[in-house]
Amino acid sequence: MTMIRSKLISIGGLVAATAGLLLLSACGTETAPVAQNTSASPSSSAPDTSAAPSASSSSPAPAQPPAQEPKNDGLCKAGDVKLSIKDGDAAAGTVYRKLVITNSSGHPCTIQGFPGISYVTGADGHQVGEAAYRDGTKGGPVQLANGESAIADVGFVNVRNYDEAVCKPTETRGLRVYLPQETASNFVPVQGLGCAGKIPGNQLTVQTVHKG
Repeated sequence: MTMIRSKLISIGGLVAATAGLLLLSACGTETAPVAQNTSASPSSSAPDTSAAPSASSSSPAPAQPPAQEPKNDGLCKAGDVKLSIKDGDAAAGTVYRKLVITNSSGHPCTIQGFPGISYVTGADGHQVGEAAYRDGTKGGPVQLANGESAIADVGFVNVRNYDEAVCKPTETRGLRVYLPQETASNFVPVQGLGCAGKIPGNQLTVQTVHKG
């Protein structure tokens, strides 16, 4: 009887020990985290720095076209000429003088039409009164070889014939001249007297250019 009880106790102890081991094994399985794979492939964990360069960094910049020279239309420009005034005739309160336009450019140029002319005064060269009135019809083109001249007849009205209060006579120090179809001007020094006020007439007149 005692031997049977001892065997039963031994078997019970063995069963209890086995159950304890199984319980520990189950607990270890639940609490131990699964190891993470830290050796991820380069394609998923880091950017690929060996990619081919973009087109903007590898393609050369487009070549710039060569700068084009200003188109020469053959017309006389402000820098192509020298201007002077020659005395002319007087008639009925107006003195006619010749505006001489000489080609000094070193190459031929053409001029046609009416120059723009006005009185100027002061250190800043501000305009005095109205610009010259265009008298007559536009002439044909005048081609000037280097050194040749064209002439435009300019009428200088005696402004003292106007009411002084209306005219507001003002001493002038020269003429500002724009060649036909030109935006740059030339200055011709010639003393005169112009009307700063609005007068019922023209203080200057100009005719079309012709060959000198």
